[in-house]
Amino acid sequence: MAQHDIVVIGGSLGSTSVLKRVLAALPADLPASVFIATHLSSAGSGYLPGLLQDASALPVGGAVDRQTVEPGRVYVAVPNRHLLVINHEIVLGRGPRENMVRPAIDALFRSAAFAFGPRVIGVQLSGLLNDGASGLFAIKRRGGIAVVQHPVDAEAPDMPRAALEAVAADHVAAADALGALISELVYTEAAEPGRAPVELALEVEIAAGEGLGSARLRDIAEPVVHTCPHCAGVLSELKTAGPLRFRCQTGHAFTAEALASAGDDAVREGIRVAMRLMEERLDLVSKMARDSRANGRDAVAELYERRAREYQGYSETLRRAATLSF
Repeated sequence: MAQHDIVVIGGSLGSTSVLKRVLAALPADLPASVFIATHLSSAGSGYLPGLLQDASALPVGGAVDRQTVEPGRVYVAVPNRHLLVINHEIVLGRGPRENMVRPAIDALFRSAAFAFGPRVIGVQLSGLLNDGASGLFAIKRRGGIAVVQHPVDAEAPDMPRAALEAVAADHVAAADALGALISELVYTEAAEPGRAPVELALEVEIAAGEGLGSARLRDIAEPVVHTCPHCAGVLSELKTAGPLRFRCQTGHAFTAEALASAGDDAVREGIRVAMRLMEERLDLVSKMARDSRANGRDAVAELYERRAREYQGYSETLRRAATLSF
C-alpha cells in the first residue's frame, strides 16, 4: 500500500519560524515530497528557500514550472504564482487570486488532494484570516491527514482556528512537535484513493490558469448579490462542501471571512474619500460665506453659513466612522 508521501504546508504571519523548526526536525532520508505555500508579496525576491535551507537537512528550492516531483525534497512557492502539484509535476499556476493572495494555500492543498488523495498530509500553520481551511477540508474529504498547529501556540491563531472549525483535525500540535509528527506520519499506510469530486478538478484547473466563464461557474455555484472586490464582477456562492466560499466569473475566490475583510477595506476607503470631499466643500462654502459678509450680502452669507454647519456635521460623522474597527 502507498504511504503518506506528499506533505503540503501552508502558513502566513508567524509561520516562517515554525517552518524552520519543522524542517530542522525532518530527517535527510525523508521518503516524502514537501510543498510549502506562504503568503508572499508579488514583488518579493523569493528569499524563503534560502532561509529554510539553512535549517534543513533536505534540499530546499523555489518551485520550478513542470519540475518533476521527487521524494526527499522541499519545494517552496514563488511570488505571484500558485504552487500546484499535478500528475507528479509542479505547475506554477497563473490563475486568479484566492482570498486576495497568490500563491494561495487553498490552491496548493486542493491540487495535492486531487492528485494524490489519501497519500497527502496537510499541515496548517500560523496566519491571519482563513486561507487553507477550504483546502484542508478537501484533503480530509479525499482521505488524507489533517495536521494543525495549536492556535494557542501560533503567533497569528486565525488560520489554525479556522482550519479546526472546517475539519476534524487528525493531529493538533505545537510548532516544536510538528516535525517529529510528520516524520512518523509519512511511514503510515494510506488508503486506496476514491474518485475525486468534479468540482475539485475544476478549481485546480482555475488555479492553473484555465478560464472559468459563466457556464462552467453555474455548474458549481449560484449567483448572489455580492460583487468581487478585485474586478467588480458578480460573485456566486459555491455549492461545494466545506467552508462558505464565493467565486466570480473571472475566477477570483473568497471565503466568507476574506470577502468580509476585503469589504471592510473598501468601506474604509469610501469613508476616507467622502470625508475628504466633505471637508473640501466645508472649506469652500466657509470662504464663500466670509466673502459674502465682506461684501455686505448678509442674506447670502447666512445661507452659506447654514450649509457650512451642515457640512461640518457630516464631516464629523464621517470622521467618527473612519475611526471604527470593522
